[in-house]
Amino acid sequence: MAKRRIFISSVQDEFSIERQALADYILADPLLGKFFEPFIFEQLPAMDQRADKVYLREIEFCDIYLGLLGKKYGYEDDEGISPTEKEFDHATLHHKYRLVFLAAHNNDERHEKELKLISKVQDVLIRKQFSTAEELKSSVYAALVRYLEEKEIIRTGPFDATLHAHAGIDELDSDKIRNFVHIARSKRGFRLQEEAPVMDILTHLNLTENGRLTHASLLLFAKEPQRYFINSEVRCAHFHGKIVEKPIPSYQVFKGTVFELADQTVDFILSKLDYAVGTREKEIQIPGGYEIPREIIAEAVVNAIAHRDYTDNGSVQVMLFSDRLEIWNPGSLPLGWTPEKLKRLHASVPANPLLAEPMYLAGYIERLGTGTADMVRLSADHKLKEPEFIQDENFKVIIYRPAPVDEATDQPTDQPADQPTDQAADQVKALVLKIEKEHSRHELMKLLDLKHNQTFRDNYLNPSLAMGYIEMTNPEAPNHPNQKYRLTAKGLAFQKIVKDKNATK
Repeated sequence: MAKRRIFISSVQDEFSIERQALADYILADPLLGKFFEPFIFEQLPAMDQRADKVYLREIEFCDIYLGLLGKKYGYEDDEGISPTEKEFDHATLHHKYRLVFLAAHNNDERHEKELKLISKVQDVLIRKQFSTAEELKSSVYAALVRYLEEKEIIRTGPFDATLHAHAGIDELDSDKIRNFVHIARSKRGFRLQEEAPVMDILTHLNLTENGRLTHASLLLFAKEPQRYFINSEVRCAHFHGKIVEKPIPSYQVFKGTVFELADQTVDFILSKLDYAVGTREKEIQIPGGYEIPREIIAEAVVNAIAHRDYTDNGSVQVMLFSDRLEIWNPGSLPLGWTPEKLKRLHASVPANPLLAEPMYLAGYIERLGTGTADMVRLSADHKLKEPEFIQDENFKVIIYRPAPVDEATDQPTDQPADQPTDQAADQVKALVLKIEKEHSRHELMKLLDLKHNQTFRDNYLNPSLAMGYIEMTNPEAPNHPNQKYRLTAKGLAFQKIVKDKNATK
């Protein structure tokens, strides 16, 4: 299927950053990039033709006209008409699908002719206002999804933008909405007042269409979100050891809005971590901190909730072990992304934009794609092992706790990951070298020519699990009849080290 071409129009020197950000976002988004191809002024090569003629011809080739209006009217030709107005008129003449977005300025800041153009646009179009490039992206996302649905290019929209079949405004908690506005105004300068009508707030956030509610609005503000999306809960477990084993010392299932889920989950994790209290030697206030900085934990938790795949029946799972914290969420990275990309500054491409925007406004997430890179940096600052980002059936983040320290030597008691020296080391190596795919316990015992089940568990399986070299395919059910074991990323690296050492002997 050919992509729909979008002509992005504006006064050239007023929205250059927004135009480029919008074009990059459309191309990078897994859904929009599949169906749309943006065109902006900057894409035209130098040519011996009048620019205005070229732009008008481009409009004739496009499927969608997308206009950005602000304060400036722009250059005027001999007739006193700007290229932006000519482009809008040309799109109208050729019956193009038109979307116009208005920058949030007071009318006394706008050029007189820009006000007249806005008035002309208002007569034929419904417009949305924006203050930042991110607000613009959120509004454009919602508008383009509606376009795909109207044209029946897609029958069901993305989860967050899909309109719920029967939920009404009474299902939302107005107190939660007004509390959100209060927080968003203080943290991000949200423009609407707490007394604004609920429907105005929802419309501004692109959470409603013709009086109907999107899925995102229910996850954000419903009285009982899990009544509509039972899988939106978060399951948390705490284990004293390094593997999943029963009985589980502490297990909680949290329900509520995405804001409540994030707060409850972070609190659960922090309640299980060590908290060190310092002295007043250098500060009046007594310093203190968790063994893993709260910022690292909050970033991982909020990412899992905001970016998960809500069409998947699975839930976000949090497992705290003696040596690490694992956070699993259903979903995958944007197309073409790798876990390594998350460790450096990258574009922000939220899986659920209509969910992510309010979470940004409430201060739960950032927009610049710095969150995961900050996790890596903060871990290094606190002398923690670098977090791991793993993409397989689910997306998994592993955050490591500090290694225990021998008080006599002030050195970590754990051996380096690639140099096990205890009695089980050779047995762990033997097991790791045998694994090439997923194996059941009986298959592994056969590969090792072992007959005694307890010997295998005590000397091979459990040490390998504890050291993080192998993992269960069904960690939530250790005794699952179809349980199998496979190498982790750490195990693959260790296997290569052992093979390389054996090859040089």
